[in-house]
Amino acid sequence: MKQTDFDTYLLPTYKRQAVSFERGENATLWDSEGKEYIDFAAGVAVCSVGHGNDRLARAISDQAAKIIHVSNLYCIEPQAECARRIVSLSGYDMKCFFGNSGTEANEGAIKIARKYGERNGSIKRYKIITLENSFHGRTITALKATGQASKHDYFGPYPDGFVYAANVEEIGSLIDEYTVAVLIELVQGEGGVQPLNPVAVQRLARSLKSKDILLIVDEVQTGVYRCGSFLASHVYGITPDVITLAKGLGSGVPIGVVMSGIKDIFSNGDHGSTFGGNYLSSAAANEVLDILEVYSQSGELAEHQNYFETSLERFASEYPGIFTERVGIGMMQGLRVIDGDTLSNIIDLAVETGVLVIKSGKNTLRFVPPLTISKSEIDEGFRRLNLTMLQLTEYY
Repeated sequence: MKQTDFDTYLLPTYKRQAVSFERGENATLWDSEGKEYIDFAAGVAVCSVGHGNDRLARAISDQAAKIIHVSNLYCIEPQAECARRIVSLSGYDMKCFFGNSGTEANEGAIKIARKYGERNGSIKRYKIITLENSFHGRTITALKATGQASKHDYFGPYPDGFVYAANVEEIGSLIDEYTVAVLIELVQGEGGVQPLNPVAVQRLARSLKSKDILLIVDEVQTGVYRCGSFLASHVYGITPDVITLAKGLGSGVPIGVVMSGIKDIFSNGDHGSTFGGNYLSSAAANEVLDILEVYSQSGELAEHQNYFETSLERFASEYPGIFTERVGIGMMQGLRVIDGDTLSNIIDLAVETGVLVIKSGKNTLRFVPPLTISKSEIDEGFRRLNLTMLQLTEYY
């Protein structure tokens, strides 16, 4: 398909690079002309077990040959197994609901909070506090939960009840009698790969518990070992009331999950999803969990994360005039760039030199590679990024 076909037949919602990939192997991709790329983006933190994973491909193929979908009007055994695995790996006493994306998972979390606020207390509590620079999805309600004013243009009127705090420390001052929940990302994925302060988060969790206000943690990007542990909540030492997952759980197969510690909150008909947790997506997620659980327990995940962090630190130190700070946790890393134009140029030039990196926030170069990326792929990726920086110097 020609590049002009994309402009002709698709709505212009993405600024696409003029490249089309045909196959992949772990963290390496090849385009339609045979050019090779190292993937430091993983489909925006999605392809957790890499590209062309034989085990995942077999699990998907085997399930597709039997049953793909029957709907949630019937018992789907792979879905129940996936829920059991997620709850077990989380270590929290929760139940799961399956959807198709992180946005849907966050919508489910908001509905849980709103019903909890109406059911518990003498007045209806409905307000949800989120953080500035947060990102929780593209549907109308999840978009309103997103604490970025620029994302709210054109699409109102929005549902009422969302309040934005400048930081974790300010949340307490915004709580009133109508507040039912606080929704946060422990590392703001679209807001500059910005980790929250662990001490402040722990203090917040204790305070909310004492006030019977729900703590919802959006782990759509941070979850499923992206930050080292199965959940970033483990890294932060907290026990949320509600957690949302998506992205890396299916490694490219669409799936989203909302986990709730309020296990009796929904009744029949309160919520639903046509495709959520069907045979295909659940089978894929189970295989991803099988792969990553062993990978984590073996110590390879920690070893490769440390190697990536060290390599990134070394790379950034070579260009102090361009990169001002390294941020992030585990395989969710970012480099602050001196300005937005330089960031855009780096991303565009990197495609030319054969390495994929993406933007976060206004001035952060984001690195979210497959969790299974090899050391040789890491080395080659940074070798190509160094070539990118040489081209950048010539560009200026």
